[in-house]
Amino acid sequence: MTAEKPLVSIVVPVLNEEANIPRLYERVTAVMAGLADSYRWELVVTDNHSSDSSFQLLSALARTDVRVRVIRFAKNFGYQRSILTGYLNAHGDAVVQLDCDLQDPPELIPQMLADWEQGWKVVYGVRRSRQEGAAMTFVRKAFYRAMDRLSDEPLPLDAGDFRLVDRRVIEELRKVEDANPYLRGLIATMGFDQKGFAYDRAARTAGETKFPLRALLRIAADGLLNHSSFPLRLATYVSLAITALAMVLAVGYAAVRISGFGSDWPPGFTTIVLLVLVSTALNALFFGIQGEYTKRIFQQVKRRPLTIVEQELNPRRTVQCVPTEPGEARAA
Repeated sequence: MTAEKPLVSIVVPVLNEEANIPRLYERVTAVMAGLADSYRWELVVTDNHSSDSSFQLLSALARTDVRVRVIRFAKNFGYQRSILTGYLNAHGDAVVQLDCDLQDPPELIPQMLADWEQGWKVVYGVRRSRQEGAAMTFVRKAFYRAMDRLSDEPLPLDAGDFRLVDRRVIEELRKVEDANPYLRGLIATMGFDQKGFAYDRAARTAGETKFPLRALLRIAADGLLNHSSFPLRLATYVSLAITALAMVLAVGYAAVRISGFGSDWPPGFTTIVLLVLVSTALNALFFGIQGEYTKRIFQQVKRRPLTIVEQELNPRRTVQCVPTEPGEARAA
């Protein structure tokens, strides 16, 4: 009996991408047609409750092609949750994450599969260049390098969410309970054999970016707080430094007063005001840092669903994103 060909799942998060969906489907089907002798495939699209005609276009594709599976959420749950839901509902031996705007070219999937066949469990793209302004490119590169230095574990530089992961990695992701997942860091720190490859990221084919500055800052905060204890250590380090400085100033001030050189000094009103302002600012900063961690603990213990599926097209057996018990998934 001939062994069944491996299944490749292509996971695509979507939010108001009506102009890109037909192009995405055409390019993915063209690429996978060239691999038909070696692989089966499915397209798993997670729709973050698009308000344009994206879901209607996806519904039409699902009616004509059973390989297209569509999962529509009850509201917008965010990019990272959308990806994770796609991973957990994919059935492939290998799972490729692809953005709908086609900035990450589907034509690189054969190269990723070739590396996977050689035994690599994670194959991720490293952005050699991007079609964006020099200032934004500089900020991104600086962020990735800062994250790598501040993270408790090494993180790949200039790597996004364009990746292939093995089924073994997907099964480990089922055990993760995280209300604010940051998959770039999470997968990078899971171990296994991982390989990066350089590529040039294309410009968005159509539509507007779904990552304004506010969204990018939110992702950056998730990455830093999920994978680094540096902000908490920073509070300790600065507190120790301020304490040491205060002791030196106190000793110096006392020495001057005892020596008699400061007998004509006016009362230390300015010094007191400065100390009060500095201490207030530091307290506000450190309470803010603690508040960010506390917020994540609060969200975690509430155990709300990671996403809520409103409608599913061409469904197979799916798995909800929130385990009923630690490390245990609930079948739907």
